[in-house]
Amino acid sequence: MRRNAFLTAALICSASWAFAQSADPAATAKIHVGPLALTPAIALTNIGVDTNVFNEHSDASPKKDFTMTVALKADLWMHVGRSLVSGTVTEDLVYYKTYSAERSVNGSYRAGALFPLNRLTLQGNVTYLNTRDRPGYEIDARSPRSELGYNGAVELRAFPKTFIAVKAARVNVDFASDARYLGTSLRAELTRTGTSAAASFRYALTPLTSVTLSVGREQDRFVYSPLRDVDSTGVQVDFAFDRFAILKGTASIGYRDLQPQSAGVPGYKGSTAAVDLWYLPSGATKLSVQALRNVEHSFDIDRPYYLLTSLGASLTQQVYRQMFAVGRFGVHRLDYRDRAGAAIDVSNLTDFVHTYGGGLGYRLGTDVRLGLNIDWERRTTAVQGRDYEGLRYGMALTYGQ
Repeated sequence: MRRNAFLTAALICSASWAFAQSADPAATAKIHVGPLALTPAIALTNIGVDTNVFNEHSDASPKKDFTMTVALKADLWMHVGRSLVSGTVTEDLVYYKTYSAERSVNGSYRAGALFPLNRLTLQGNVTYLNTRDRPGYEIDARSPRSELGYNGAVELRAFPKTFIAVKAARVNVDFASDARYLGTSLRAELTRTGTSAAASFRYALTPLTSVTLSVGREQDRFVYSPLRDVDSTGVQVDFAFDRFAILKGTASIGYRDLQPQSAGVPGYKGSTAAVDLWYLPSGATKLSVQALRNVEHSFDIDRPYYLLTSLGASLTQQVYRQMFAVGRFGVHRLDYRDRAGAAIDVSNLTDFVHTYGGGLGYRLGTDVRLGLNIDWERRTTAVQGRDYEGLRYGMALTYGQ
């Protein structure tokens, strides 16, 4: 799935924050330089053709172009006494041959520290994103913006398998002054600050599985559009499966009570979910499932937000020795909420985005893979001129991913 716009502070409807890990991540790093451990990765992806660069309707003669992305990533760890300092650096260089204005350099950075005491564990992270890409499934323009986030937590080991924690997070989302979509200033509509706090109770079911119950509160405050301000209260249950378990990843289900500060904006009371799981029934097969259900802010002030429900899955199957095949699909539903009294062309709008793809890959070594991919995407909507479909095909070469 492509990245969604600002999943607010991740404490209400994201996977659980697990402090204890079954293995030291630094021990599995590929490179060690003194106390520093790191795992680098590089990928040449999307080397091919994008048949609809701007997600245009078929009547607008969609533009085709050759494109390529160079993705660089490094995970770093370093022990300082009993503490663990970690970081992640990601740089994506996006190239378009003809439409040079769509070229970009997108950077994502994280620095964190883990301080284990006798019965107490402290953890904190700082994240920064500077990008020019599509914020989600609604906005088709590649929009320049930055996001600066902080989060921290304190966890107490109350009993051998029982942990109690308090968590807090803050993120500032700032769109550039020239970021616009369909004549709307994204800076004026979507620049905001999100804060959240939560208390949680975690229980280790097994050495490889834990369950967490969290209750939290969050706020979104819009710098230039206070009509959009919202508060929400949520409760959720998270399941975390260690990377050495048969079923790996995280899954959460919850309930959210969204309370807009403006009387003309309807609230939302309902379920939330975030799932990212994969299963390895054999060394030749991998099944992955992702799901998301959450409230997202819209650029349209007459439809201030929408409920995003996403489901995706992929299957990787070895077909012959080092050769494997991949199939994937995704469906994303955007249910909009109308502002009372607004002049709206389509009431109770629901958009759908469907994606299908597949490919063949070949392992050139332990860490190097060569692949051929094809992906098709289509949006259907009742708003005239905003539906589109496009095909992207090409090859990819990856190391360390």
